[in-house]
Amino acid sequence: MKVRTEKKEQLLDFYRQMMLIRRFEEKAAQLYTQAYIGGYCHLNVGEEATVVGALSALGPDDYVVSNYREHGHALTLGSDPGAVMAELLGKETGVSRGRGGSMHLFDPEHRLYGGYGIVGGQIPLAVGMAMAVQYRGQDRVVMCLFGEGATNIGAFHESLNMAKVYRLPVLFLCVNNQYAMGSTPNEASAVPEMVTKALAYDMPAEQVDGMDLLEVRDATLRNVEQIRETGEPRFLEAITYRFRGHSMADAGRYRTQEELRRWQERDPINTFVRYLEDEGVLTQELREQIDASVEEEVERATQFAMDSPAPDVADLYKYVYAEDGQQ
Repeated sequence: MKVRTEKKEQLLDFYRQMMLIRRFEEKAAQLYTQAYIGGYCHLNVGEEATVVGALSALGPDDYVVSNYREHGHALTLGSDPGAVMAELLGKETGVSRGRGGSMHLFDPEHRLYGGYGIVGGQIPLAVGMAMAVQYRGQDRVVMCLFGEGATNIGAFHESLNMAKVYRLPVLFLCVNNQYAMGSTPNEASAVPEMVTKALAYDMPAEQVDGMDLLEVRDATLRNVEQIRETGEPRFLEAITYRFRGHSMADAGRYRTQEELRRWQERDPINTFVRYLEDEGVLTQELREQIDASVEEEVERATQFAMDSPAPDVADLYKYVYAEDGQQ
């Protein structure tokens, strides 16, 4: 077994981050059913190991762009839970000032340069960001997260080709949660393993167990390090599973309860808890303390969002374009 370099405090923080995502998303689901959240709402439940494992491997100056299932990404990068929840509720205090909602979180202070509602729309943007990094001579990596369904669009192939041709520092992270809405990779893709698509562009690529936080972290650390050394793009496919529907509007009738149960037996949080317990890092008492702290944080975030004001109608046209001189 690989010798771990993470300290006890860091391992416990990984557990706390995963629990924060899980409880935050469960609260978001509740608020959605109570009609406090409108529009679409896509949850990270089941994908916590991929989210925390990957993002924890980035440096403090690296950039992240994602898709519309990005609540957990914002939380892991350090966005204030109250501001994230307020955004879901369309409040002025949200990370996108209530203009983006669940699908369009944007928090440049914490290096999150957007969740994007158009499938794969963020992939060419990530390439553009990586080109800017290269042009400026910066020591930064751009991480671009997307689902396996996005690998079937033309922009995905154009982006990978351009990233390789121009040797751009971008990590393409495919979060393969088995269903692009209701279609499996076998139904929608000519090849079932997304990692093989990167090989067509002579790009180093590997596949990792997305239900294992430490495996994802190790693979991401390794790939990010290689990108920094070579300046060239790489591709990582994390095999995970979403326990909820594609969105809160999805009943998930295209999959069986038996399939869902099998994946839930590999719940990434429970898997990590067993590891921490075996290593003597986590006790039952400590786990209860962390869980209680997370519950309180989510409740505070929810109350903050509920108490926050809605955007003023007079500001309808504000923030449509970046102001002069704004980076």
